[in-house]
Amino acid sequence: MSDPIRKFIHVDMDCFFAAVEMRDNPYYQGKPLAVGGNERQRGVISTCNYEARKFGIRSAMPSAQAVKLCPHLLLVPGRMEVYKQASQHIRTIFSRYTSLIEPLSLDEAYLDVTDCQLHQNSATLIAQSIRHDIEQELNLTASAGVAPLKFLAKIASDLNKPNGQFVISPDEVQGIIDGLDLGKIPGVGKVSLDKLNRAGLYTCLDVRNSDYRDLIVRFGRLGASLWKKSHGIDEREVVVERERKSIGVERTFSQNIVSFEQCWQVIEEKLYPELEARLHRAKPARNVIKQGVKVKFADFKQTTIEHVHNQLDLPYFKALLREILERQQGREIRLLGLNVILEPLESARQLSMFEE
Repeated sequence: MSDPIRKFIHVDMDCFFAAVEMRDNPYYQGKPLAVGGNERQRGVISTCNYEARKFGIRSAMPSAQAVKLCPHLLLVPGRMEVYKQASQHIRTIFSRYTSLIEPLSLDEAYLDVTDCQLHQNSATLIAQSIRHDIEQELNLTASAGVAPLKFLAKIASDLNKPNGQFVISPDEVQGIIDGLDLGKIPGVGKVSLDKLNRAGLYTCLDVRNSDYRDLIVRFGRLGASLWKKSHGIDEREVVVERERKSIGVERTFSQNIVSFEQCWQVIEEKLYPELEARLHRAKPARNVIKQGVKVKFADFKQTTIEHVHNQLDLPYFKALLREILERQQGREIRLLGLNVILEPLESARQLSMFEE
C-alpha cells in the first residue's frame, strides 16, 4: 500500500511587523511605513509595508538608503515583544488544525495537514480557515501556499500575496515545476543562481533534462537537491522540533570604533552578559563546543573567527578578539558580535544516558 499524498501548507504573514504597527496605529495605514532603526543610527529595515515597497524599499536595506528612496517614509522602532505575542497566538491557531508545525520565523511556518479531518480533509479549505481565523482574531492578514511537496508550498505562498493563497494539486506538480525559475527554489541564492545560469541552467526543466552525475560533479549537494526537486521529489517532512545549533549577539555602532580597548569594553559590558543570558534561556543542558567573534569593518567587509572551547569563557573571547583584530588593517569597526556553537542534541542525549 503506497503512502498517502502529503498535504503541506506554508503560511506567511503579510509584512508582519509593519502590519502589526498599522493595526495598532491607524495613522500609519495607507502611508509608506518601515520597521527598523533610525536612519541616523545605521539601522536596517526589518519589514516594510506594500506602500513602501513601491519605492523599492526592501527588508535588510539600510534605513538611510530607504529614506533616500522615500523621503516621507515613516520609520518606527520595532516592538519585538508585541510581535512575539502575535506570533504565539498564530501558533495557537495552527495547533487547532495539526500538531505538525514547523515555525521558520515569527511570521511563517510549514504545516502538515495530511491527517487533519476538518473541512473534509481539504487542505485548500483548511488554509482558508486558518487565514480567516488569523484575520478575525488578530486583525492581520496571511497568505498561504498549498502543495503535496514542501518546497512547492513555500513557493506557492508567494504567488498570490497579499492576503491570498495558491493551491498546487498533485496533477499540476510537474508542469509547474518545469516552468520554475531556479531563483525561486528555496536555498538558491544569488551566487548559486549565477553559477547555474553560466552553466546554461535557468529553469527546473533545464535541470531535469541534465545528466545527474554531471550536476553532482559541477554543483555538489546543490546539484543533487535541484535534480530531485526538478523531478518532483521532496522527501522532507515537517520538522516539529528544530535543533538550535548556535546562539549569538551583536551590536551595530552609531559611530565606528577603532581600538581593541573600545571593542573589549563593548564585549565585557554589553555583549557577553547578553550572550550568557540567552544561552541560559535557550538550552542550559547543552554544552558549548566553540566560541566565536564577528567583526564588520567600515568598508562592509566582514570576518569571523571560531575556535573549539568547551565552555562559555569571557577571557577566551579576549584572545579571539586580539586574533581577529590582526585582520583590521587600520579599518574602523561598525559591528561587533559574539557567538557560541552548541553541542548537537544527540551527543547531549547520549552523554546524559551514560551519566544516569
